[in-house]
Amino acid sequence: MMAIYGPLALILDVAFFILLAHIIMSWLINFQVLNLRQPFVAQIWYGLNKLLEPIYAPIRRILPDTRPLDLSPLVVFIIIISLRDFILPELLLR
Repeated sequence: MMAIYGPLALILDVAFFILLAHIIMSWLINFQVLNLRQPFVAQIWYGLNKLLEPIYAPIRRILPDTRPLDLSPLVVFIIIISLRDFILPELLLR
């Protein structure tokens, strides 16, 4: 089971840090610390959006519409943490 747990934990860790970077970057853009007119910032932002939008879209359809506040990253964050820290070790390390 350790052969399955290792790669899954690694994938969830990478997803965790990508999601964390996306959340922090969205705050920095909204508070105008970062500017999307800078090509490097825009490239990273649009790349992260393209990577995470397929994950966010189904959750946005389920959640109620809170127009100025997007709660889908928070839900994905909670799902990743619970999978990584509670569910996978319980299923695969017994």
